[in-house]
Order: sequence, then structure tokens, then C-alpha cells
Amino acid sequence: MASEGKNLVGVDVGTSSIKVCEIKEDRKGGRVLTRFGYHPLPPQTIVDGHIMNAGAIVEGFDRLFHKVKRRDVALRVSGHSVIIKKITMPVMTSAELAEQINWEAEQHIPFELADVQVDYQVVSRREDQGQMDVLLVAAKKEEIGDLTNLAMEAKLKPKVVDLDAFTVQNCFETGYGAPDPTQTIVLIHSGASLTTLNIISQGTTAFTRDVVNGGNAVTEEIQRQLGISQEEAEAFKCGNAHGAIPEEVPSIVRGVVESLAGEIQRSLDFYLATSGEQQIHRVYMSGGTANLVPLQEELSARCQVDVSVLDPLLVAQPDPGSVDPVALQGRSAQAVVAYGLALRKDKERRLS
Repeated sequence: MASEGKNLVGVDVGTSSIKVCEIKEDRKGGRVLTRFGYHPLPPQTIVDGHIMNAGAIVEGFDRLFHKVKRRDVALRVSGHSVIIKKITMPVMTSAELAEQINWEAEQHIPFELADVQVDYQVVSRREDQGQMDVLLVAAKKEEIGDLTNLAMEAKLKPKVVDLDAFTVQNCFETGYGAPDPTQTIVLIHSGASLTTLNIISQGTTAFTRDVVNGGNAVTEEIQRQLGISQEEAEAFKCGNAHGAIPEEVPSIVRGVVESLAGEIQRSLDFYLATSGEQQIHRVYMSGGTANLVPLQEELSARCQVDVSVLDPLLVAQPDPGSVDPVALQGRSAQAVVAYGLALRKDKERRLS
């Protein structure tokens, strides 16, 4: 997609919190973060990707947009309701592709076509072979509708619905530059209940996968083993508890992150085995769970590569006049999806 016009306000509704980012761009390509908002959600607000407590989300929107005029927003969906597949098709014109894509979607998407919103993008053409690679995306209309209806209930104006994997990629490419086409880079977004992998090869998305595991598993295990409240367990996990952290906590955290790192490694091994590629060159992590140092260390040891936390501040530094730097402290990894959404514009056109 090519973008023009004003930046939308990025609104990331996650399992445990809502994050809001607004970025202002100038004509010279400079960017500044003019607004950042964070609102925690009660437990069980979203379960397995389904909204269970609509009132809590609307209340969060109302608080985050209190007295805010700019209400054109970009939202995101993820998880079981989303399918991303890279398919190979014969080279054809844009008009021919538009006619053909629904038939292709029926072959590759395990949902009824009437139940999903389908989109696509040509990522590469191999004219000499008469083939082109197309990224095919489908998201369940019900999930999109549930989220956009709640936004509209809070008097927001949804203009774009994006996917986790692509918002993180958008943030990464804007902050770090176009990926080196000779390297294979993995972007891992790990939130409270879901971890999304996006493998970029030859400069484009080659493979995506969701792992139904995240930071909540760590919190729940601390809670279970120590017999404490969810709030206490979360504070121990994040290292911001009042008073001393029990000596058992680090080993509990390491045990759970070993399991998550193992699931991630199996996905990466599957990709390497089926793609014919030799190695992963670099891993970047985002999401709240990315802040767990034992997870970074475990992944680095298993994959034998550097694992870094993706820094959205390379995209846009906060405006000191409107964004309290303390509000972002420790939350920048959680803000990556909202940053990526805030890079979307209110006018977009498909590239042929």
C-alpha cells in the first residue's frame, strides 16, 4: 500500500491493556510522538481473542480519548481470526488478480469466504519464470466488526484494521530501515496471551505463525506456585513489586520461558527445514513479554543469534511538551504495535 494524508491514531487493544500512539510527520520526513496512552484492562476482558467484557474496552477508549479531538484511528486484529499465507501465482495484471484472488482464497483459507475479509499484496515478480508471490490475508468479519463497533460506541472513527505481524514490521522497517535482502530476520511480538512470529526473507514476509503462549503463562505459574494474587504475581514477574521478590521467582520464570522459547524454536526449525534456508541472522522482540530477560537469553542460546528488543523510539521520539517520558519508561516494547498503527495514513491506495 502507498500512504498519504494525515497519520491515523494507533490503537492497540491487547489482552491486558490498550495502548494509544499518535505520530506527527513533517514534510521533510521527520516524525515525533505527540501522544502516548496506556490503560490496563481487567483480567478476562479478552479470552482466546474473543471480547468478553465490552464495557471495559469502551471505558478504556473513553478515558484515553477524553477531550481528544483527533479520533480517526487504526486498529488491529490477531490470533485465530487471522490467516496470512504467501502463495505463488502466474504473472497477471492487477485487474486479473482482483478477479482471481477470491478463488485462490477459497483454496488456501480454512474459513467460509463469506465470513472473512480478504486482502492481498504482490510482494515479488519473477517475470523470467512467469510467476509472482502474493501475500494473501483473511480476517474474520465478526472479530473486525466486534472491535470496530466498540470503537464507534466510544465515538472513535476506525479507518484501517491492520494485523499484528504487519504493524510490527512497519515499525521495524521505519525505525531500522529496509531489511537486508541477504539476511533472514525474525520479528517476534509476544504479548500477554499470544506470540506472533513474522519471518522476513529477501526483504518480504516469508512465513508467519501464532503461538498461543505469552506473559500471562508466567504470571499464572508464579501465582499458582506461591499461592498469591494475580496482581502480586504480575508485580513479581515484572520486577516492580514493593519489597523483596521471593527467591523462587527467577526459577519459575525461567521454567515457563523455556517452554515458550521451545515453541518458538520449533516454528523457526520448521521454517528452515521447509524453506531450504540455512540460518536465521537476527531476532527482534516486541510486546510486554519481550522485557523478560530470561526469554531473550533462552532464545539467543537456542537459535545461536543475537536477540534484541525492538525500539520504537527509533521511529519517533516523544515530544517533551506533550508526552511524559516517564509514561513510556518500561513500556516502549509494548507500544510497538500502536506505533506501527500510528504510521498508517487516512488515505491509502493499492500498489499494482
